[in-house]
Amino acid sequence: MIILDTSVLVYAKGAGHRFRDPCRALIGAVTDGRIEATTTVEVVQEFVQVRARRRSRSDAVALGRAYAELLAPLLTPTGADLLGGLAIFQAAQRLGAFDAVLASVAIGSGADALVSTDAAFVEIPGLRHVVPDELGVARLLDA
Repeated sequence: MIILDTSVLVYAKGAGHRFRDPCRALIGAVTDGRIEATTTVEVVQEFVQVRARRRSRSDAVALGRAYAELLAPLLTPTGADLLGGLAIFQAAQRLGAFDAVLASVAIGSGADALVSTDAAFVEIPGLRHVVPDELGVARLLDA
């Protein structure tokens, strides 16, 4: 089971970018059942917020619902995940609080990897971070 960060969802539905095609391939593999993935409620919420800045709210909500269905069951951070995330936030200077809690959820859930374009995740001990570029996605799909 892998956990997807907001960046994967955004790039999979976005315009041309070096991460777009690999993120689309990864979402396609989840859709086809070739790889098991999930995320958190908060990641879907953040995706909808980002998407609504460039597209209509209807479009953002429709895609948010589709992601929620595709990645179900979604993970819900616990109080322990929050406390772990706060410890990660304090130790990892380049990581924001939202991402620190996501890292804590990934570690606590025993996820095989957290997939994100944010290179700051590499600082987290006990967390396998995969960049969703061509090589990273190919390795996930070959595993």
